[in-house]
Amino acid sequence: MKCSHFGMCGSCNFYEFEYQEALERKKRQMQELYEGIYSGDIELFSSPASNHRARAEFKIWHEGKSCFYAMTNLDKDGVVKIDECPKLIEPIVNVQYRLLELINNSEVLKHKLFSVEFLASLKGDILVTLIYHKKLDEAWKQEAKALQEALNIAVIGRARKQKEIISKDYIEAEVKIDSKIFKYQYFDSGFTQPNPYINKAMISWALGVASGKDDLIEAYCGLGNFTIPLSRHFNRVLATEVSKTSIKNAKVNCELNGVDNIEFIRLNASETAQALRGDREFNRLRGVDLKRYNFSTILVDPPRAGLDEDSLKLSQSIDNIIYISCNPQTLIRDLKELTKTHKIKRVAMFDQFPYTTHIENGVYLERI
Repeated sequence: MKCSHFGMCGSCNFYEFEYQEALERKKRQMQELYEGIYSGDIELFSSPASNHRARAEFKIWHEGKSCFYAMTNLDKDGVVKIDECPKLIEPIVNVQYRLLELINNSEVLKHKLFSVEFLASLKGDILVTLIYHKKLDEAWKQEAKALQEALNIAVIGRARKQKEIISKDYIEAEVKIDSKIFKYQYFDSGFTQPNPYINKAMISWALGVASGKDDLIEAYCGLGNFTIPLSRHFNRVLATEVSKTSIKNAKVNCELNGVDNIEFIRLNASETAQALRGDREFNRLRGVDLKRYNFSTILVDPPRAGLDEDSLKLSQSIDNIIYISCNPQTLIRDLKELTKTHKIKRVAMFDQFPYTTHIENGVYLERI
């Protein structure tokens, strides 16, 4: 990938090498981290070198009577005006600068515009969120509606304590695994994997290591990204997530895919462990019989902080562990504890964010 902003824009901090060389360097870093706890092969899943990012946020920089896209610079002490971003998937690229042109042609749309967020799918559905330092009135709604119709996109406006949805606040996406197509709605402000190609690879890998028997428990299930495909391999699934919005989104996605063996519960990971041990009773579990589950596998996909003590103990009580991690350091910390009861069978590295030092991992463990 070639970009005129390499070395200036803070979005890419690992740009000195060609893509494959950068990827191999990341793999060597991972091998060094795993020394002493895993000596097997690390499966490597690469991304397209360009047009791989389906979610992006740009600052809006006002200069004279015009506004421009901008990003924080590499030194984190200023901004860089952006006139291209080859990382973005083609549906976003196709509308990004036409959108900016139409905004610049409207005093209502550009006045006090602070940032623009893009969320898109490979099938071409696009949601654009315009964020303002002003109250959004009827004149803004009319201009936003015209913008939406001109570009065939969905538009949302946000301001302090205000959200204006012109038509819808989600996009439709599909993930094809082998011959099966999984359908999703990705909602505004909900978490989605930013690289659809790597997301497909992560789901496929998880399906490949899943034990495919008894019941599955998943912590940090989000909108059901892993949950829904994996549910086809298990009798029942108990999926937990702390976000009300994500739980609501996950239930919609279950309906889209005709899945009926998943119970979504709004609990954080620690509360889930406490409920299963019988330490606490939760009103949110009213009507849910935890004793009917026979968990053979747990999937965890925690935030960068990794697993807390309760989640570690819960994972160690289950035969098979699938651990998806966005932070190698906390993953290695947790694996040092998990390998007291389990053996690492497979390790994968997913290049979710090319041209950055970020590394995403998958680890599969079986009880010793």
